[in-house]
Amino acid sequence: MSRHASRSRSTRETRIECSIDLDPVGGPGAGEVAVSTGLPFFDHLLAQLGRHSGFTLTVRAEGDIHVDGHHTVEDTGIALGEALAEALGDKDGIRRFASGLYPLDEALIEVALDLSGRPYVSYDVEIGEVLALGTPPFDPQLAEHFWESFATNAGMTLHVAMRSGRNTHHILEATAKGVARCLRDAARVEGGGVPSTKGTL
Repeated sequence: MSRHASRSRSTRETRIECSIDLDPVGGPGAGEVAVSTGLPFFDHLLAQLGRHSGFTLTVRAEGDIHVDGHHTVEDTGIALGEALAEALGDKDGIRRFASGLYPLDEALIEVALDLSGRPYVSYDVEIGEVLALGTPPFDPQLAEHFWESFATNAGMTLHVAMRSGRNTHHILEATAKGVARCLRDAARVEGGGVPSTKGTL
């Protein structure tokens, strides 16, 4: 079974092209990542998502970043979530659940997810003084919006909680790495059958 998908999304505000392959040639961890959204710090977060999930991930986005990054971040999350949902297919044999604690220096992020088909997001991450990151600037508050858009359209239950952290860059990067590692574990095929008593997810 081939587990890959592509998505395009065009609006008056953005144009998004993305693709994801959950089983790259060469096995787990062999995926390649190519990301360009016009927002360098957002590119950095997406690169962490691709690299640490082990998936092949491509994202090309053009948006009205002269206004701000909101539409680009939201629409990228929507398109990428839809692509993940399609790539997972009927979810036959996947592990489904994953969780863990992910540190980056002083930051410690807890992530738990369920590829349940039921979208729900709990994002308990407190950012102190809000400073935009990169040029053009990425508003750290948009990270929550990205995860909400991504998880909702992927049909995923996602919990993210900050245990500790002061540096905004570290907090957001640890979150991206944590979600990536959990996706890597939850999407792994380890047996047969859909992991649900209902017989479907």
